[in-house]
Formats: sequence, structure tokens, C-alpha cells
Amino acid sequence: QVQLVESGGGLVQTGGSLRLSCAASGSGFSINAMGWYRQTPGKQRGLVAAITRGGLTNYGASVRGRFTISRDNAKNTVYLQMSSLKPEDTAVYYCVADPRVTIMPSEYWGQGTQVTVSS
Repeated sequence: QVQLVESGGGLVQTGGSLRLSCAASGSGFSINAMGWYRQTPGKQRGLVAAITRGGLTNYGASVRGRFTISRDNAKNTVYLQMSSLKPEDTAVYYCVADPRVTIMPSEYWGQGTQVTVSS
């Protein structure tokens, strides 16, 4: 069983920055891909960014150039640096991890952290 613990969400003004963190823990698990999805009420959860253990990245079109995903493999932790934030970035952000080498991780999910961008 894998547990994902997210941190770093909150309220920020338009144009500001936030950094999300997610640490994976558990026993007998193997994680390769990690990433972030986000969801707003009434909409499907969509990929924000993902990264494999080897460093292959995948970004959603709406965040490319503004968000940067990174990870610390030794700590099983993934980070999402969000810059130039817009009100439309407001959502619940979910951390995700997967034992597969994939740019669309989907196996294990965190509880979510709220990001609110005020205009």
C-alpha cells in the first residue's frame, strides 16, 4: 500500500507562485512515475504534469511554460513549482504515483490540496 501526502496548497494572487510537494511512503512498494492532476467542480480530473524516475516529463497544455515538475528519487517526493498563476489554475490538485514507466500515472492517489488563485 502506498500513501501519498501532499502539501503546499493555499491562496495566492494572480501572477504569484506556489510550490506543491508530495511524498510517497509505504512498505514493499515501487514507484516509477509521479505527477499531479487537478480538478474543478463539474469537470473531469486533468493531467497537470508527470515525471518518470528517469526524468521524462509530460505537461498539460495549459500549464506548459509556467509550471515545472521535479522529483527527488531518494525521498520518493515530487514537486510542482507553479508560477505566473491565473484564476483558472484554481482547483484541487491531486498527487499521483504509479509503478509503471508512464507519462500518465494513475495507480495511487493522494487526498488532494486546494489551490486558489485570486484575481
